[in-house]
Formats: sequence, structure tokens, C-alpha cells
Amino acid sequence: MKDKKKIIAIVIAVVVVLGIIAGALALYFTRYHKDELDTEELYRQNVAAVGYENTIETAYPTTDVYGIIDKHFRSALPEGKTEKKVAIIGYDGCRADILTEMQQTGAVSYLLSKGASINLTYCGGVNYPAENTQATSTAPGWCSMITGQWADVHGITGNGITKAVEPKMLMTTLIEEEIIDDAAFITRWKGHFTNDNSTYKDEKAYCEENNINVNFNLRKNNADVHSAAMAEVTSTDCTDFLFAIYENTDSAGHNFGFSWNNPVYQDAFITEDNYGYEVIKAIEARDTYETEDWLLIVSADHGGIGTGHGGPSIQERMTFVVMNREWE
Repeated sequence: MKDKKKIIAIVIAVVVVLGIIAGALALYFTRYHKDELDTEELYRQNVAAVGYENTIETAYPTTDVYGIIDKHFRSALPEGKTEKKVAIIGYDGCRADILTEMQQTGAVSYLLSKGASINLTYCGGVNYPAENTQATSTAPGWCSMITGQWADVHGITGNGITKAVEPKMLMTTLIEEEIIDDAAFITRWKGHFTNDNSTYKDEKAYCEENNINVNFNLRKNNADVHSAAMAEVTSTDCTDFLFAIYENTDSAGHNFGFSWNNPVYQDAFITEDNYGYEVIKAIEARDTYETEDWLLIVSADHGGIGTGHGGPSIQERMTFVVMNREWE
């Protein structure tokens, strides 16, 4: 009887161990395993299927977005318009090939249906396949877009580095020069302006000390970011420069894999693109919309591969810009 109980105990122990191993393997393959089908060849095929107006080889530097926004605010108002405004709707960690999953109720598809341009851009300081001069990560990616400079000037080679006040974000400069009245920077990532080593910690302090009306708005999660963005664009005194960053794709990528083949990553893009659509529709529903000259931009800071980013791969390097203007 004792031997039988011992055998049963051993069998149970073996089953438990095998269960733990199976669970660990399942976790590995669903969360941490690099998708071996995520090849450069497949990536290029998917990017081509999106319908970008340029190619990977002719992609624009993300720093050019700064000049496009600056020109918008400084140019003459079109006939019948009395005020200029900008909304950057950022999709953190959104790969350029995942736009094959765009839905009719998404911001990208909606803007394209109204004649928007769609172009490939690159982060990392130089275009693929040259070696990065800055990490394909969040802080350097967005910083290059809103300062118009690469890391050799702004100093943000990766996350966890605090930028000097100069070069300033475009919204700070525009307010100082009295081109616009205010701006709103909405995010859930503390690395932008909240942590001790956050990117814009010093610039935030500079704005506060000099009464420069940039609203640095940290939210708890993506839904809260969306609520804050919607509150801005539905307000009568809507900010002149909205910069709202959604992190659905970045979170899904780190937890389950940055891959066009990954349904979790696909769903994350669809969710944040629906958020973007709601923001754009709310802007169009404004009572003063007909007299406002809006520049609408949907873009990303970097892509990803496996469960990370920061490196030189084509999947990490390529980004995109969809906007209701031609690229100039």
C-alpha cells in the first residue's frame, strides 16, 4: 500500500512538473518568442501592400515633421479661416506594416478616404540599412519629431536621458514667439516629463518658470489619454497644439511581440486607431471647425521586433506619417 501511494505521489509530482514546463513554454512562445516568420522580405511585402506614396529607400526623416508643422502655423490663413491648429496623434511602437490592418472606423483609413497623404519615415538618425545613430526607442523617436533634430543635437540617444532646454520642443518655441497661445502634451509614460531622468523634465520646469502654457498632462492608461484628448478637442477653448500619445501597440509588442503576424498586436493597433478616429471626428464636429485650419497627423516613434526595439532592424527603423496635407 505504501509503495502504491508513493508511486501515485511520484506520478502527481511528474504531472505537476510537466504542467509547469508546458505553461512556461506556452508563456515563452506567446510572449517572448521572436516570430521567425517576421522576415525582412515579408515586411517589405506588407509595407508595399499598405500603399505608401514613397518607398523604404526614399523614406523621409521623421525630423521633417517639425518643419511641416512650423510652416503650417507660420503660413497665411486660407480664406474663411481665422485660427490654425495642429493635432499629432501618436501611436507608440506602431510598425509601418501593421497599417495593412486599418479599419474603416480607424483614423488612418478615414484620413485616406478624405485625400490624406501617407508616407514612410525613419527613426534611428539614419535610414535603413545604415547603423543607428540613436536608439529606435520612444524618447529619441518623439524628441526628434518635435525638436526637428537628431540626437547629435538634442542629446537623446536613448530612453532615460534628460534633454537640455535647448533645442526646445516646437510647441514651446511657438508659444514663446506668440505664434500660438497654448499646447497640450498628453501621455501615460512617465519617461517623457515625470521621472527624475525623464526627457523633458528640464523643459517642463522652464515652461512653468516662464509661464509658457504647455499643459504636460500625465494620465494613468491609454483610455485616460484618450479621455483627455477628447476633452481637449471638444472644449470651446481647444488647445492650439495637441500632442497625444497612445501606447497600445507598444504595450502589446513588449508583452506579446511586435509582429504583423501577431493578432494581439493587430488588435492593439485597431484599438488605438479607433481612438484616433474618434479624436478626428470630434474635431470635425466642433462648432468652430469651419473657421479653423487644422493640420492632422497620425504617426509613430519607432517599430519593433520580437518583444523589443532600439536596434537597427528594418522592423524597428521604419515609421510613417499620415496627414491631411501633401508632403512638402
